[in-house]
Amino acid sequence: MRELNARQLRDYLADTDADPLLLDVREPWEYQICRIDGSQLIPMGQLPAAMNALDKQRETVVICHHGVRSRQVAMYLDYQGFSNIINLAGGVDGWARDVDHQMPTY
Repeated sequence: MRELNARQLRDYLADTDADPLLLDVREPWEYQICRIDGSQLIPMGQLPAAMNALDKQRETVVICHHGVRSRQVAMYLDYQGFSNIINLAGGVDGWARDVDHQMPTY
């Protein structure tokens, strides 16, 4: 598992030819307030039931509010055999502060 902060992730997404899954593990009410464009919502508690639909080889960026839940999910996915996981350190809050100043915060 790797960790990138918001600016590092922004630069990485701009420079890569890969098509990573942006996996948002927050709750639906949080996702309604703000989200990174192109992210897919699977709340942390629903992830075990949804894992079979995910590609273990696809690069996956795990996102939450501040980076704590996403780190836990990233470690879980790594344990489950996912091979290319990135945790967004600082979460969407860091993204709003450092990348998208128009994004609402909560």
